[in-house]
Amino acid sequence: MAGLRCRCTVVVGALMTASLAVACSGGGAGPPGPGGPTPFDPPAPPAPQIAVLVGAGDIADCGAPDRGASAEATAKLIDRIAGTVFTTGDNAYFDATAADFRNCYDPRWGRHKSRTYPSLGNHEYQSPGALPYFDYFGERAGPRGAGFYSYTLGNWHIISLNSEVGVGQGQEQYLWLRDDLEANRARQQATRERCTLAYWHTPLFSSGPSGGSAGRMRDIWNLLYEFGVDVALTGHDHLYERYAPQDGAGRRDAFGIQEFIVGTGGAGLYDFAAPGPNSLFRLKTFGVLKLTLRDVGYDSVFIEAGTEQQHDATFGALCH
Repeated sequence: MAGLRCRCTVVVGALMTASLAVACSGGGAGPPGPGGPTPFDPPAPPAPQIAVLVGAGDIADCGAPDRGASAEATAKLIDRIAGTVFTTGDNAYFDATAADFRNCYDPRWGRHKSRTYPSLGNHEYQSPGALPYFDYFGERAGPRGAGFYSYTLGNWHIISLNSEVGVGQGQEQYLWLRDDLEANRARQQATRERCTLAYWHTPLFSSGPSGGSAGRMRDIWNLLYEFGVDVALTGHDHLYERYAPQDGAGRRDAFGIQEFIVGTGGAGLYDFAAPGPNSLFRLKTFGVLKLTLRDVGYDSVFIEAGTEQQHDATFGALCH
């Protein structure tokens, strides 16, 4: 019968409610077309989200022989790369004073300040409490005095940590990180998000002179590994290195964390020692790491300052 409306009670997801109401009511505008009610037309799936994260650490040193020219060269790379900027600490040399930030970092990487999410290094603490760092970056530096925080980029959960304060089990940062990872796990179960990246200054594994700084970040690494974190970005050693995914003991593990050392932002470069186990690629030059973050994985490439030559490009790495 034309115009007949039935009353339907259906328990379904929100996306189906409107279409089922039309089918029950005959559309409210005359009889159904040939073949009965209009078939359910599901909405198109969300478009994939792609985000870019680019940066380095160990950046602006105007007391070096090049008087900050290398930091300017890496800043020029970022000029031509849209996306979010990370730093892996030691942003302004030598003592990270207000003058160091004002006179050296700001004229170079400072032009990207509005899209930068930084982290601290040991040189920031050459100034008591790293206060000039917190003054310069403001709320982007995370809670004042703590310097660890997290944010969402595309479908990725991103965590900026502070390797220069307490990092052991039971300490404030460790407890905060566990809470953050637990909240993120619950969010991943309820959404399409599945990828996580963390960055900080001091590497756990390195073929550079730090040699991994005596395992300082091992408790943090193990906690990240427990929650399936995919990528770790670090600095401190002034070089570029990429490792295979590893657990906290340095064992290659398909479900481990892939570490990139990107201490190549402009401060004087270091020489490599003997390659560490699971080290896949090493390069001594200035440049930035560009990560293309996709819904279920990522691409990576190191871009050399001055030449813009691309090194160590990887494609299609999948998140856990």
